[in-house]
Amino acid sequence: MNIAYFSHYFTPEIGAPSARIHDLATQWQAVGHRVEIVTCFPNHPAGRLYPGYQNQWYLQENLDGIEVHRHWTYVTPNKGFIKKTLGHLSYLLAAGFISSRHLRSPDVAIGTSPTLFAAMAAASLAKRRRIPFVMEVRDLWPAIFVELGIIRNPQLISWLTRWEMGLYKQATKLVVVTEAFRRNLIERGLPEDKVFTIPNGADMDFWTTETCSSERRRQLNLEDRFVVLYIGAHGISHALERILDSADELKSSPKIHFLFVGDGAEKDKLKRRAHELNLYNTTFIDAVGKNEVREFYALADICLVPLKDIPLFETFIPSKMFEMMAMARPIIGSLRGEAAEILRRSGGGLVVEPENSHELTQAVLNLYHREKQARHEMGQRARRFANAHYSRQTLAASYMDVLREAVAEYRCQ
Repeated sequence: MNIAYFSHYFTPEIGAPSARIHDLATQWQAVGHRVEIVTCFPNHPAGRLYPGYQNQWYLQENLDGIEVHRHWTYVTPNKGFIKKTLGHLSYLLAAGFISSRHLRSPDVAIGTSPTLFAAMAAASLAKRRRIPFVMEVRDLWPAIFVELGIIRNPQLISWLTRWEMGLYKQATKLVVVTEAFRRNLIERGLPEDKVFTIPNGADMDFWTTETCSSERRRQLNLEDRFVVLYIGAHGISHALERILDSADELKSSPKIHFLFVGDGAEKDKLKRRAHELNLYNTTFIDAVGKNEVREFYALADICLVPLKDIPLFETFIPSKMFEMMAMARPIIGSLRGEAAEILRRSGGGLVVEPENSHELTQAVLNLYHREKQARHEMGQRARRFANAHYSRQTLAASYMDVLREAVAEYRCQ
C-alpha cells in the first residue's frame, strides 16, 4: 500500500506526533508498504530551524528509508495564538500547492490532528486523487483551547467546532489515540464502526534498558544524586510550576535533584521562578535529540508525567509515558482518567492528584526511601506491561488493518 501522511511535525523534531509517525512509517515500510510524509522544515518548539535545514520552498529527503516532502511555512515559536495559527495555515497552503504535487500515487491519505490544517491538507488531496481520507485525532480541537481558556469567544468556538465535525464526517475512517476520545466522538453522533483506537506506544527495540547513562550523569554533576526527571514540552498543559513547588519542599533533602529537559512557551517563566525560590536542587536543559532523550531516561531514578487539572485531560494519555515504561523507569503520574488507570494497571509507578505539589513530594520521598531493587522491579513491571500492550510494532499492524478497511470501503462506494 502507498500511504501519504500529512503532519505539521516530524523527525528530527522531538515529541509525540514525530515519534508516532516515524515509528509507524518504519514499521509499515519494513513489511513492504511505501510511506511519504508531507511536513514542514523542523523548527518545533522554539521556532528555530534545526541545523542543516533552511526554510526553502521545497525539499525532498530520505530519513531512515522514509520519503519526506518538506515545504516552506511561516516559522514561529510555539507560543502566541495568532502567530501559531498563521504557521499552521501556511502549512495547509504550501502542502496543497507545493508538496502534494510531488507525491506519487497514494492509495490513502492520513491527516493527523493537531493541527486541523494538516487534516484539511490530507482531505483535499484525497478528494483530488479520489482516495480515502483517514483522520488521526491525537487531541480534541478546539475543546483543548476552550478548557485552557485560550479561546473564549462563543461564535469562534461554534465555528471551530463545526469545522472539526465537518472533517470527522468527511473522513472514511477516524483513528483516535484513547478510548475516551473514541467515546467522545461516538457520543457526538459519529458511527461506532468509523472510529478506531490506536493508542500511542513505544518502539521496544529503541527504548531499551541497556542504554548507558554514567557519562551523562558525570557531565551534569549528578553522580551521587537521586534524579527526578521531567522531559518534554514546557507548556501550559503540564502545570510544571507545581513541580517547582515540590522541589522547594524537598530542598532539605540535598540528594534529590529535579532535572527539566526540553523547551516551550513556559520555560523562561519556570527558570525565573526557580531562581526566585533559590532552587539549587533544580537544573534546566535545552531540548535534545531522540538518542539523547534515551540517555536522560536512563539516568533518571524516577520520571514525572504531569498534566494540568482540567476535566478534558482525563481523556488524554501522554505518549512519553510509554517510552518511560519501555525504559523501565518508575513513574509518578500527576493525572487522572485513562492515563492514571494505565499506570496503576502496569504496576510501574505511583499516581497523585494533578497539580497537587504536596502529594508529588510525598510520592518522590516514597520512591527515594525504597530499596534500589524495589524501584528496579517496579520499572521492569512497567516495561513488561508496555511490551504486552503498547508495542509500536503491534500497534502498526492494527493501524494497517484500519487502512486496508478504509481502502476497501472507499472502492465499494
